[in-house]
Amino acid sequence: MTTGVRRRLTVEERRQQLIGVALELFARRSPDEVSIDEIASAAGISRPLVYHYFPGKLSLYEAALKRAAEDLADRFREPHEGPLGARLLRVMRRYFDFVDDHGPGFSALMRGGPAVGSSTTNALIDSVRQAAYVQILSHLRIEEPPARLELVVRSWISLAESTALLWLDGRRVPREELEVQLVQDFAALIAVCAAHDGPTAALLKPLLKDEPGDGPFADLVTRLVSLAA
Repeated sequence: MTTGVRRRLTVEERRQQLIGVALELFARRSPDEVSIDEIASAAGISRPLVYHYFPGKLSLYEAALKRAAEDLADRFREPHEGPLGARLLRVMRRYFDFVDDHGPGFSALMRGGPAVGSSTTNALIDSVRQAAYVQILSHLRIEEPPARLELVVRSWISLAESTALLWLDGRRVPREELEVQLVQDFAALIAVCAAHDGPTAALLKPLLKDEPGDGPFADLVTRLVSLAA
């Protein structure tokens, strides 16, 4: 007969466990409202042991934010297959999956939470935005965008972020509608940019040829035409 022996976690395994527990708690409540005692209890260890792995709540919070930021940045990765509109819609769905599952944690990440103004938190937020920016450029098949196009892409990323934060406050608009709307916002912003910038127009023409008649971009055109009718 064998008896189960509970394996002792390594230092790194314990740290990762505590980060995971903290993220689960932050997903339900604001990090400001979650205590070290709660994290310790959920992890099945003592409060002093938490401090053995993290100097304080802020360091644990920043480690949790780092994992959340990496996860969020990964939501923008998408195979370069199929029409651009459909790809962006899949990205937005994964983005809102994260927002939906980690409401308070997402707000804390983007607003700074307990670490408002800290260099670590600011760097994490910037890393998410930069990862999103690089991914969007890759879908546009460019590395060095014209100045106007860079402004548009970065502005759209900020728009997606602020829209998600506002949506969390009451969720008064169906998220599926917002996902489509944000993709169409991207199309509208890019179209205005192309109307004023020859290099951007040249970049967009090959991409738009692949757009189907039932995609989000074509749907936007149909809606705009109906407004003018």
